Amino acid sequence: MPSITISGLAFATPDGRALFNHLDLAFGPVRTGLVGRNGVGKSTLLRLIAGELPPREGSVAVSGTLGVLRQDAQGRPCETVADLFGVADGMALLRRAEAGDATVEELAAADWTLESRLDAALARVGLDATAATALETLSGGQRTRAALAALVFAAPDFLLLDEPTNNLDRDGRAAVAALLAGWRKGAIVVSHDRDLLGGMDAIVELTSLGATRFGGGYAAYRERKALELAAARHELADAERRVADAARTAAERAERQARRDGAGKRKAANGDLPRILLGARRNAAEGTAGGAARLAERQGAEAAAEAAGARARIEVLVPLTVAVPATGLAAGRSVCALDAVSVGHVPGRPVIENLSFAITGPERVAVTGNNGAGKTTLLDVVTGRLTPWSGTVRVSVPFALLDQHVSVLDPAASIRDNFMRLNPAADENACRAALARFMFRADAALQPASTLSGGQLLRAGLACVLGSAPPQLLILDEPTNHLDLDSIKAVEAGLRSYDGALLVVSHDERFLDEIGVTRRLALSPA
Repeated sequence: MPSITISGLAFATPDGRALFNHLDLAFGPVRTGLVGRNGVGKSTLLRLIAGELPPREGSVAVSGTLGVLRQDAQGRPCETVADLFGVADGMALLRRAEAGDATVEELAAADWTLESRLDAALARVGLDATAATALETLSGGQRTRAALAALVFAAPDFLLLDEPTNNLDRDGRAAVAALLAGWRKGAIVVSHDRDLLGGMDAIVELTSLGATRFGGGYAAYRERKALELAAARHELADAERRVADAARTAAERAERQARRDGAGKRKAANGDLPRILLGARRNAAEGTAGGAARLAERQGAEAAAEAAGARARIEVLVPLTVAVPATGLAAGRSVCALDAVSVGHVPGRPVIENLSFAITGPERVAVTGNNGAGKTTLLDVVTGRLTPWSGTVRVSVPFALLDQHVSVLDPAASIRDNFMRLNPAADENACRAALARFMFRADAALQPASTLSGGQLLRAGLACVLGSAPPQLLILDEPTNHLDLDSIKAVEAGLRSYDGALLVVSHDERFLDEIGVTRRLALSPA
């Protein structure tokens, strides 16, 4: 039976930070969701399983074949869907056969079911494409669907999926969920998509304490996790109470002994007792005091050990808090306006055609539409990264864009240096305070942006853009794609307190509701 066995696995980041120590896990032919906070090592674990990284210690044994989906399914120049599927030669042979140019030997070797099987795999993920479709003509979400279809086509024993619903529209997310619902082999899925995780057979949570497996989907995991955490906190409270009781008892015993010793000294000073009797009493008192001290020390040590053990079973987490300074944007202020804008990437093939819309004051506008409808193209036009073919674009207030790759940050610079570059008026204290609110404290603020995980990178981008003097227009492109569930909640809270205008592309309906979107701009292909 296909299996993945991880034994005594240890791994550290290039800067020496340990991700795993003596990690033991086993995966069988079931669908397993892999969850945990940003930076805990979820994507790294997938790469270790895939053999792309060597472990520092331990081993990863894989019995069966693997199919791997990256977070960013990019296509090479001129690469087609057939190339992605690994069947370009087979499809070329079928084309030659249709044209009557194939030899007898080629006709005998042709796989006449190839095209229908490829089309079925594309249909399974809801992608309207053919073998000849160039990947560079597909949106990010469409490329993700194509990559998933290629995995299904290859029929591996295990799927390793890293955030498979990132960049996907509602239909795409539903297609991935349906694909996994019908998958009867093994799958390890790194995701923060609660709906997708709900269909898993098991959840494995990675924390700084190691890995814990929970049976069932996301709802069962959250319920059991809450019960176990409550029990661990109750156990810790009991242990800490015993530590306090032991210390109080020891102090009271020492106080009583001191009073007795004081009384004995006063009797000796008065000369009421013979010298030999005084010596005997003193020896007995010393013996009693020494025994009591040893007893108190032992009880205190036992209670402290119990408390340490209980504390070790609870991961120490510092909550992410997002406090956003005011922007001062007036309610009637014109923020941006597009008038009769048409634009595209290929001459003669507009992505957006004759679009007009405006944002006034602290409006919160969500840009919606299926993959390929032009949502990211619209953001590129608003931010000036793409010049419209016709029409006008006017942005009247300071703005900042956080795209999916957080390109506002210089990968070679530290988080601290990026902050100072983007906030030149801030001093060192303001910089450190702002970064600390986003959990980049002390040396963590000195990490190069290139070493951060996807979630950490987005958090660093938010810290640098919102931490000191936030812009009056904040433009977000799929901001929740790389955030863990707790961080999403914190960012939602921070954006609710942001008093500027928001222009947001997101397929996460729950996120849009939580940040108080007031208007939706629905795009459809031109």
